[in-house]
Amino acid sequence: MDGLSEFLQRSDAIGRAVTLVLLLMSVSAWVVILWKTLVLRRVRQDLDRAIPAFWAAPDWSLAEQRLAGLDRERILWPLVDAARLRPVNDTLEGQSHRQSQLTRRLREALQSSLMTLQFGQVMLASIGSTAPFVGLFGTVWGIYHALMEIGSAGNFTLDKVAGPVGEALIMTAAGLAVAIPAVLAYNLFGKWVNACEVALEGFAHDLRELALEHPGQGD
Repeated sequence: MDGLSEFLQRSDAIGRAVTLVLLLMSVSAWVVILWKTLVLRRVRQDLDRAIPAFWAAPDWSLAEQRLAGLDRERILWPLVDAARLRPVNDTLEGQSHRQSQLTRRLREALQSSLMTLQFGQVMLASIGSTAPFVGLFGTVWGIYHALMEIGSAGNFTLDKVAGPVGEALIMTAAGLAVAIPAVLAYNLFGKWVNACEVALEGFAHDLRELALEHPGQGD
């Protein structure tokens, strides 16, 4: 911390701006990490409980009631709502076959649910890929700034150079400290989202079969 404080005191506006950018990246990444950890854990638990409870219900109405209590993040509900096919007159959708309408509506609902699960992934990927370069830029700029000051002072000795250069290298370490948790979280969340996607696709397929075999369900 002493080295960082000395580096900030020596830095100019650009060096402090780089530090602020890394700080904002770190805070943003950890907010997303904590939030997505909570959401994805809840979704995985809900999928394990809600899907069996839905299919164990004796009728569509009771199945929806069970789903409403178990689907806390509203990931499954769009699929169930899409399976309740309603007449759409005077449109191209209404002129297509029932199978095509169901497929289209369930596909759109599935994409909506997956977008909810994938929210924040782009931010984590962006932070993980750019933070090391931001830190490296801060290091290069800090070394350049320190050498310029030492050169203007006319006292160019090894001990005078080692301190500022060592402090500037802290920015590279800071960039890696920001990037590594973001990359690890991105990979872990990707694995969790893929597992949820498999469950959602299976549920959507089964809903389509049910809706085609019993056209009056959910009306």
